[in-house]
Amino acid sequence: MAKRRIFAVSGGKMNLKFQKAQLVNALSIVMKAVSTKTSSVILESILISASDNRVVLDATDTELSIQTEVDAVIVKAGGVVLNAKLFSEIVRKFDSTESLIELDVDNDFKTTIRCEQAVFNIMGIDPVEFIPMPKIDRDAFISLSQFSLKEVIRQTEFSTAISDINRMMGGELIDVKNNVAKFVTLDGHRMSIRNIELMGEYEDQKCVVPIKSLQEVMRIIDSDTQKNVNIYFSKDHILFEFDKTLVLSRILDGEFFRIESMLSNDYDTKVNVSRLKLQSAIEQSMILIRENEHKPMILDIENGMLKLSVNSSLGFMDAKVNIEKSGSDLKIAFNPKFLVDALKVIDDDFVNIYFTNAKSPCFIRDDKNTYTYLILPVNFIG
Repeated sequence: MAKRRIFAVSGGKMNLKFQKAQLVNALSIVMKAVSTKTSSVILESILISASDNRVVLDATDTELSIQTEVDAVIVKAGGVVLNAKLFSEIVRKFDSTESLIELDVDNDFKTTIRCEQAVFNIMGIDPVEFIPMPKIDRDAFISLSQFSLKEVIRQTEFSTAISDINRMMGGELIDVKNNVAKFVTLDGHRMSIRNIELMGEYEDQKCVVPIKSLQEVMRIIDSDTQKNVNIYFSKDHILFEFDKTLVLSRILDGEFFRIESMLSNDYDTKVNVSRLKLQSAIEQSMILIRENEHKPMILDIENGMLKLSVNSSLGFMDAKVNIEKSGSDLKIAFNPKFLVDALKVIDDDFVNIYFTNAKSPCFIRDDKNTYTYLILPVNFIG
């Protein structure tokens, strides 16, 4: 993938022509970095710049910056900063997706937007007022398919939490070692780990990325196994480069949790079970649990059977699922949602679940070390 430079452009008179569909798509990408809670005019705006036969849209909320190219006819190069919400609403309200939209900016940044017989006149801002995307070194990087990145975020994002006590719970660890990228999240009740084998030789890297930034990347990229995304690591930022888009995020300061101390290969009970049958039984039990009601689901593991039961203010439910068990019988309780969240993002038909005792976490993991999900039990009477 060719490396594109992050550039600034001088403002002034500019004239551009866009296809509506292409402009709407580019706006939908950069709008993800527009701040919705700010008193800063710049942070609620986008920069439109044209130079070197390229038209680029930029937005930033200072934590996340996005830049994307859009196809356009450049009649005259230049730049302007426009209110993002206003400009986006104007563009989207034009009738046909095949419409040609003309953007004309004068020397005072007065901006005229024309489409067919509709004309809007709005005031823009000098691009020198815009906060440029920070430049970072691109020496340390990894490359993987867009599909793999999109999937690994989906498979781990749910076990994060916004915490005033520890900001790391709101981030995801990306740990590159021996050409394996490990993605880790935890929220104090559960932990998700996914490992991706990288094609090629890469230096070891480690950083913690705000989950919001990764979720925005996930929403932008394709589920295409043939297209790659390059991820660049620097001291304060991480940069994602794919297609015609750059996404730059600040990383979280500090050390991530020492996850090695939380992991164990020891167990007293191992269960092999149909993932879909177990997931279905748990989801049925959740019908009886109100959203604000913290009722546990009790698992009773005996011989070749796993019994599930829930007793709540709405009623009582129990179900049975056939299993293959090795080791001791066990009765243990969990928040059912935590189990379902993990099972939903696993593709295997059958899963292995490892238990030690009723007070220790269970581990859902595969033999290939592709994934590990740790879930803490809850106290119960019975």
